[in-house]
Amino acid sequence: MILTLTPNPSIDRTITLAGELARGQVQRVVSVTSQAGGKGVNISRASVSAGEPTLAVLPAAKDDPFVTELLAAGIDARPVRPAGDVRVNVTITEPDGTTTKLNSPGATVEAEHLDAMATALLARAASASWTVLAGSLPAGAPPEFYAELVRRLRASDAKVAVDTSEEPLRALVDALPGSAPDLMKPNGDELASFTGGDADELESNPAKAAEAARTLVDRGVGTVLATLGGNGAVLVTADGAWHAAPPPTTVVSTVGAGDSSLFGYLLGDIRGLPAPDRLALAVAYGSAAAGLPGTTIPEPEHLRTELVTITVLGGSA
Repeated sequence: MILTLTPNPSIDRTITLAGELARGQVQRVVSVTSQAGGKGVNISRASVSAGEPTLAVLPAAKDDPFVTELLAAGIDARPVRPAGDVRVNVTITEPDGTTTKLNSPGATVEAEHLDAMATALLARAASASWTVLAGSLPAGAPPEFYAELVRRLRASDAKVAVDTSEEPLRALVDALPGSAPDLMKPNGDELASFTGGDADELESNPAKAAEAARTLVDRGVGTVLATLGGNGAVLVTADGAWHAAPPPTTVVSTVGAGDSSLFGYLLGDIRGLPAPDRLALAVAYGSAAAGLPGTTIPEPEHLRTELVTITVLGGSA
């Protein structure tokens, strides 16, 4: 079972344009879609599609349409007392796949709201194969929230994965090795933010990305899955490093691609696949998501795992 925490969920509204975004101009749109989302929610959505049990912990009123939508989609949502309404994020996609995101901060939380989320998560972690802490933190939350939660979760038998950015990511890295999760999933920008490297170089050079990811493994992180956009992803463990090149993909929307990649890795781990095959499944999920509109999460039939190319970068295969 995959247990997810989305402390700052969002209603993801996607606006699809017929042409390039023109600042300051009036433009017609092709379509507008709306979906209950957030990184942890997206992972739970993918889990349901793959037939893997999941629980999604998030702050929302029990009768909020956001929760109703998740339940209707088969997601076992476990809402806890929110600080306010679920925020709305807007994504603008252009025909060439260029994506512009406008993310609102969400309601400001107090300590009691954070305690409620932590309590709900910790009560269920022992029965989970993986516990996933994903996304941004709401306004008012200390940057150390994830780092402290990882430390508390390490006392249970569940493996812990973290996917976050900016100050929460920095706080987690600063707290290593005491708060080292079993899995981290940074992208090129996030790797650069704490290694001092160049984000474009890391994304375009898998070997350099693997070197940067190795610094996390050396500091106690079990595994690093670094997503590199159109260049696939690298996987680094204590035993080796691998790069996966994605299958040819016509990019429609990159929203949710990283979340899908993380789920693919978790699914591969639950299935007992070796590291290179877990990486291949992760990249197959991520590239499939990039080829779908809005925040659409791939179904298993969308995957082209056989077209993912794996290269050994170091260690044993």
